Amino acid sequence: MTDTPARRTFLRTATATSLLAAYPITSHAVTANTRSKPAPVRHTALGWLDGKAPARFEGATFGVPWPRGTVRLPADKRLHFTLGAGAPAMQSWPLAYWPDGSLKWTAHAIAGGAPAEGWELRPGAPVAQAGGTVKVRQAAGGAVVSAGELTWTVPGTGEHLVRSATRSGRVTMQNLKLVALRQDGAQLEAAGTVSRQPFTSRITAMTVEQSGPVRAVIKLDGVHTGAGRDWLPFSVRLYFYSGSDSVRIVHTFIYDGNPEQDFIAGLGVTAQVPMTDASHDRHVRFAGEGAGVWGEAVRPVTGLRRDPGQAYRDAQIAGQALPPLAGMAKTVQDGLRWIPEWGDFSLAQLTPDGFVLQKRLRSGRAWIDINAGTRTNGLLYAGGAAGGVALGLKDFWQRAPVQLDVRHAATDMADVTAWLWSPKAPAMDMRSYRGEDGMDTHARQIAGLNITYEDYEAGWDAATGVARTSELQLWVLGTTPSHARLSEMAEGVAHPPRPVISAERIHACGVFGDWDPVDAGTPARKLIEERLTLQLDQYLRETEQHRWYGFWSFGDVMHSYDGDRHMWRYDIGGYAWDNSELSTDLWLWYSYLRSGRADLFRYAEAMTRHTGEVDVYHLGRFKGFGTRHGVQHWSDSSKQPRVSNAAYRRIYYFLTADERVGDLMRELLDSDRDLHQVDISRKLAKAPDAQPSTYVGASFGTVWGSLIAAWLAEWERTGDTRWRDKIVAGMDSIAGLKRQWFAGGAPYDHRTGRFQGPGERAQFSNLNGVFGVVEMNSELLTLVDVPAYRSAWLQYCRTYNAPKAEIVALLGSDPGGRGMGDTNSRMTAYAAYQARDRALSLRAWREFFASDWIRQDPRTALRRIDGAAVLRPLDELANISTNGSAQWGLAAIQHMALGADTLDEAAREAGLVK
Repeated sequence: MTDTPARRTFLRTATATSLLAAYPITSHAVTANTRSKPAPVRHTALGWLDGKAPARFEGATFGVPWPRGTVRLPADKRLHFTLGAGAPAMQSWPLAYWPDGSLKWTAHAIAGGAPAEGWELRPGAPVAQAGGTVKVRQAAGGAVVSAGELTWTVPGTGEHLVRSATRSGRVTMQNLKLVALRQDGAQLEAAGTVSRQPFTSRITAMTVEQSGPVRAVIKLDGVHTGAGRDWLPFSVRLYFYSGSDSVRIVHTFIYDGNPEQDFIAGLGVTAQVPMTDASHDRHVRFAGEGAGVWGEAVRPVTGLRRDPGQAYRDAQIAGQALPPLAGMAKTVQDGLRWIPEWGDFSLAQLTPDGFVLQKRLRSGRAWIDINAGTRTNGLLYAGGAAGGVALGLKDFWQRAPVQLDVRHAATDMADVTAWLWSPKAPAMDMRSYRGEDGMDTHARQIAGLNITYEDYEAGWDAATGVARTSELQLWVLGTTPSHARLSEMAEGVAHPPRPVISAERIHACGVFGDWDPVDAGTPARKLIEERLTLQLDQYLRETEQHRWYGFWSFGDVMHSYDGDRHMWRYDIGGYAWDNSELSTDLWLWYSYLRSGRADLFRYAEAMTRHTGEVDVYHLGRFKGFGTRHGVQHWSDSSKQPRVSNAAYRRIYYFLTADERVGDLMRELLDSDRDLHQVDISRKLAKAPDAQPSTYVGASFGTVWGSLIAAWLAEWERTGDTRWRDKIVAGMDSIAGLKRQWFAGGAPYDHRTGRFQGPGERAQFSNLNGVFGVVEMNSELLTLVDVPAYRSAWLQYCRTYNAPKAEIVALLGSDPGGRGMGDTNSRMTAYAAYQARDRALSLRAWREFFASDWIRQDPRTALRRIDGAAVLRPLDELANISTNGSAQWGLAAIQHMALGADTLDEAAREAGLVK
């Protein structure tokens, strides 16, 4: 595991105040799949995701797990935690509960300010925040947020998210709103014209979700309006922290247009900055490459033919007000009015590999080039000695085409805009990449599927209903920041500082099923850990090598590789974008949990932001369902809950308490009622005895196994047993079928959550176990007591990879259909662990070690491809497959957690270690 301050503190701390002294406890609880009973966690050391304290800290929120039965919510329903004397203030609240009502997860918000290398979370009275708390006062349909010297006015209606922000009584920012440009056609490919119409935000609802004292959250819902039309519904959350000069903005919009007619030519967040200083004391700054910063004044006094004096040049470069002009050289004083005032500045990052910085005097005048570069963290500043605004966009170059603009800086009111989609780029084209092309019947579509692996059907490849979430940070400052300070702010935008706890501390609580912290302490474990690391590092490398970037694509990975072209199969139907196929998201999150690696956290975070928004529909007939892997994220006609699966969001949610991801999981609670609208078997011949209309055929793994994750999350978050009961209804009815889990699926009634029988036909499907149901069952069987279902699942796990004779003895025949025996060996390992069956555990390892991947030498697995064979040099991993990588990784993780007692023996038997 990465050696972080949190880990070092955790390991060396021997004693600390027990939480038991502060909260009531429950004894004799049953933990997850471990042989030990829960014990109170006596210390919770906090460190930083990147292993060191950041230069700047604007406040942050994180989740902390607790062992079952050890911590309960006090009678006053308020949580009291502290980081100790001298530490920042903290606000705490419940995030999830164990079935016995004890706390499973708590959320904590830390105030901004000077960070330490680490803290220790402990029960106690909250520390008073230096500089004051965050307060929210609701009035006249809106809200006023006060935080130290800052006051933010949120109107709650109209076009503005924030009407004004004052600092020490001075209006420093005003009229923060959303903007969009609609274009009625794509970029011109032949003779013709296109036109653009501007849209602006219109708020329809405001909700104060938290009101301090450390953190305040306001949610604003609305639409973009203009040209006699409302479209592009949005949801924006504003996050205010005590001790911070900024507001964090989480911006989500849904594309609800007609892809053939509605092209987004620009999408942005904009605000106005009063410019009250003299133009030579007004400054514009942009973050550049790396730690670099570009900055100039609206009216520069450096580089002139006449020298104003060293003091004047130094002050302007530093962003400070010039000394009294009376001391300036007379020739420069008299000539100041002839120096141009540059009003407009623009940094456009149209590709992930390049940005251009330009400026002009004003509208109607030509732009001149300033400089250019490769990648920037994405932050601007506009203001002066009296104050100004900095605005940054997270994942800036990764989401190209993007743009940062300053306009009218030479007037009394400047505009600053962060363009999530740059108006300088070609308009966003949401049309399907293909036409019907003869696939006008289901038979022809199946024929196409057989060659390209894409399940095409006209009208089922629409982008209407997909969404995207972006994160921004806006500062209201009292002075122009120095280059060094702006660079630190830009780094915080690109890599927000995140307090974390160690893998050992999380694992001690028995959450998220079967996993353990990275441990290479034996030759066999070292062998597996090396293979895991090689695969993970390769995917980080592949994102850069093949430029898996862009507004809609950043966060996803490709499905399959084409070794002949040395390219991923980006253009071959279902082999292109992965869209969570075979639980890639879970693989990354469990890998982070085990290692604490910052790069894996950010990789998994980007995937969570992508797959939960872009690969899932949020309105329309496909709402609540995701799209199977394809050339475009929405192009395949197979719409299934296995992609919208809340299991892929839960880990991020509980680690971060992220409200938007919480919304995404809640959106899915009733998606089972629409299964009949997206019948996955519609292209197949129907059986004569098709189920009644109130039922729909549903598989246990890919459908029900995906639905239960949302219900579990809601039960955990709210304690509402309705969702537990729905899960139990499904468990009980599966156990009641003649073939139980071997039936593979059965008619399902969304009203009751039950399957109907008799379920006489036995079948195997490798897909049933690879979309999170293995992980979900591992958790559920520690949370609910359904003995018949437990027995059915364990029998299925034991039998899936069993010898043919054993299957025939159990089922009467071998139904076939078993696949991925090496990765599905984790089901064997699970059954062995539950039965404490050593022989079965050794069989599980033999099944796992049948994989070719375990026998590859990491030192020779990679090969360098360069020269004319490729677009650019790359490191290629032979036979790489995301399906295989994700499932092999998940299997390795679960095996090591469950089969450590037999690993060394099995590895020696297989000849892998001595």
